[in-house]
Amino acid sequence: MKYGIYYAYWERQWGGDYLKYVKKAGNLGFDILEISCAGLAGMSLADVRDLAAAAEDSGVGLTGGYGPRPEENIASEDTRVADNAFDFWKRTFDVLARLGITVVGGGLYSYWPVDFEKPFNKEEDLKRSIERMKKLGEIAAGHNISLGMEVLNRFEGYLLNTAAEALAYVKAVGRDNVKVMLDTFHMNIEEDNFIEAIKTAGPFLGHFHIGEANRRPPRAGSRMDWAALGRALREAGYCGAVVMEPFVLQGGQVGKDIKVWRDLAGGAGETELDEEARRSVDFIRRSFGGAG
Repeated sequence: MKYGIYYAYWERQWGGDYLKYVKKAGNLGFDILEISCAGLAGMSLADVRDLAAAAEDSGVGLTGGYGPRPEENIASEDTRVADNAFDFWKRTFDVLARLGITVVGGGLYSYWPVDFEKPFNKEEDLKRSIERMKKLGEIAAGHNISLGMEVLNRFEGYLLNTAAEALAYVKAVGRDNVKVMLDTFHMNIEEDNFIEAIKTAGPFLGHFHIGEANRRPPRAGSRMDWAALGRALREAGYCGAVVMEPFVLQGGQVGKDIKVWRDLAGGAGETELDEEARRSVDFIRRSFGGAG
């Protein structure tokens, strides 16, 4: 397994200086930096080349994450919205391929965060999503990209809330590059048993996010049994990316979207955040049995 971190740990607004963060990730001991797909299609070729070169120089791989906007919802009953989603992904896949990104995860099957004040029909939305994901998966495969269907908690999404639902979805899509994605934060809310959820996903598990139940970086002494999770992943034969996705900064669009209503960083500045991330990845490497 390889260990990574999501860039937004350091940000209050979506987007950021990925050149800075790819170097920071390498210096802190991470193998991977996860970046957002938002805005990638608008990057200049020079910026794409610079980021790819910086990642290579730092020995850091890149993965992608994304919560599609409402106008990029492939499950929408409005075909114009679905067409817009495909246009977004076609342009984005080109950039992802140039960056060497082969894994993208998130609520790609719908949109995020869901507005529950709007009506929805889970059964019909699932049917549309599955049929369109077959096509999207085929397009992604042409760029050597796997798509992780992130299982989200009930407060952020409604289509896939458990590993079992995600497994059924992925099997219905039937594309080798369309996988289950699990996240310990969401699992903590929805799954009866973390280990059984990982077993359920089994060989279909394609991406894995980690974090404490309150979205702090993983740490010793918490109520999460990180060693047990590491064993379960190894027993499932998982050898992909393990990306921590902490959100600790209050304020900004990130804080609003993630619902960070208190300062989980305890007033920490960037240097203290860096040290916390360094300690966390060291702890996870030990707990999960190393990178290999």
